[in-house]
Amino acid sequence: MVSGGGFHLAQVNIGRLLAPIDDPLIAEFVAQLDAVNALADASPGFVWRLKDESGNATTIPAFDDPRMIINMSVWKSFEALRDYVYRSDHTKVLTRRRDWFEKLDRPHLALWWVPAGTLPTVEDAKRRLLILAEHGPTPDAFTFRDRFPAPVAAQAAAS
Repeated sequence: MVSGGGFHLAQVNIGRLLAPIDDPLIAEFVAQLDAVNALADASPGFVWRLKDESGNATTIPAFDDPRMIINMSVWKSFEALRDYVYRSDHTKVLTRRRDWFEKLDRPHLALWWVPAGTLPTVEDAKRRLLILAEHGPTPDAFTFRDRFPAPVAAQAAAS
């Protein structure tokens, strides 16, 4: 298991919509947000997610570009997040991302460990994406493919 007792896994996922959030081209994506968010909230290992008063994060202005949206969450383990992303009904939305989002020329997802009980900020998440873009996967910002163990687990492995 890739988790440490004192750490949780944070994730940020950004995307640039093909059209404004209220455009009919994006309507099918928007219509699924409540169900996908409820699925995350009920998933084993879920801790927290960024959301506004509507229950999602699509109106949170993380970037100057209003078509750029952000999703952030915290999970008890790498496995819990992986299972939600790739082994739940979330895959129905994930497999259609090109229907609603542009392909970015920079990292759109970053993972990192946070002390349990700590919630990441939007600024921290943006910094993690920048670290990944500039340095590739490191313990400070990594991906599903190139993951790093939680700090406690990493220290124990080095001993």
